Amino acid sequence: MRFEIIADDPLSKARVGLLETFSGKVSTPAFMAVGTQATVKTMDTRDITESGCDMILANAYHLSIRPGEKLIHEQGGLHEFMKWNGPILTDSGGYQLFSLSSLAKVFDDGIRFRNHLDGSEIFLTPRKVIEIQKLLAPDIAMVIDEPLSFPHTRENAEIALNRTLKWAEISLEEHKNVHRQFLFSIVQGGSFIDLRCKAAEDLVKLSFDGYALGGLSLGEPKSKTLEIIDSVTEILPKNKPRYVMGMGTPGDIIRSVALGVDMFDCVIPTRHARRGNLFTWRGKISIKRSEFINDKKPIDPECGCSTCMKAYSRSYLRHLFQSKEPLGQRLMSIHNLYFYQDLMKQIREEIKSGNFKSWLEENLEKEIFLI
Repeated sequence: MRFEIIADDPLSKARVGLLETFSGKVSTPAFMAVGTQATVKTMDTRDITESGCDMILANAYHLSIRPGEKLIHEQGGLHEFMKWNGPILTDSGGYQLFSLSSLAKVFDDGIRFRNHLDGSEIFLTPRKVIEIQKLLAPDIAMVIDEPLSFPHTRENAEIALNRTLKWAEISLEEHKNVHRQFLFSIVQGGSFIDLRCKAAEDLVKLSFDGYALGGLSLGEPKSKTLEIIDSVTEILPKNKPRYVMGMGTPGDIIRSVALGVDMFDCVIPTRHARRGNLFTWRGKISIKRSEFINDKKPIDPECGCSTCMKAYSRSYLRHLFQSKEPLGQRLMSIHNLYFYQDLMKQIREEIKSGNFKSWLEENLEKEIFLI
């Protein structure tokens, strides 16, 4: 993998990079749009491109269930299947141990799921997960891991970490037979700093293409999240991308960039849009509020997204939301994803100019960064 550092902030660990994949380049720090089922909900690929998004995240577990990795492979792989020409990263399915906990049970050699669609049994081993992602053919594949919700005991954190490290080794060996695809490992260790650091050190010795931090934002205090990120990024190689999985809010992102993180993903922009919550630099707007019934203004008069540029009014968007019209979900998703990409663009510009630290301090108390 080619990952070039273009600029470093002199007063923090923030950096601007360029990640080169087989499907194109990604400017970092980057926010990936979440397309779990090979679709970013309500949006087509043109919407995603126009938002400024370089990369999409999909989910190997969900796609293996429906429509199946073999079907996608037969149709030319994930890029051709969803008509997205840019880079794609697929998550392995480890997070589903948390999100589908009532249907999952972990063993030393993998995770056993009950298919949430028909109840059939699925057993995800490290080798199986690599095989699935080989057929899906994303640019970046993730190893399978075992995340823990907070709180948890040190004993459970050690057991989960040992499994994750063992699975990482098996995954790396299996991935040697996969071409035109990069492999990222995942740093686990629960809420224990020393376990996280041990995991980072052990994974660096194995030499993956990139490194992710998983099992964060699962209930632990934000101060603990940032402490873990700060400690782990001190150990991870400077010449390889660092990715915090499932993060997050605008405030989480800017603080994590200052700690040396390069890549993010989260469902927040599109999920909040479907619930009528819109991001602006002045704070968050709930389109459900009665004050917008006769409001002719766009969501944000200074926003460059197509929803705002076409001057769809807050009144109209509120009507669409109240009427449960799919168009409303799409128009608001376009806006929120554009906001997130605009945020990342501004972060990169501030780092390049050497003003990121002061910009960060000036913005931390703004309403939009407090959520």
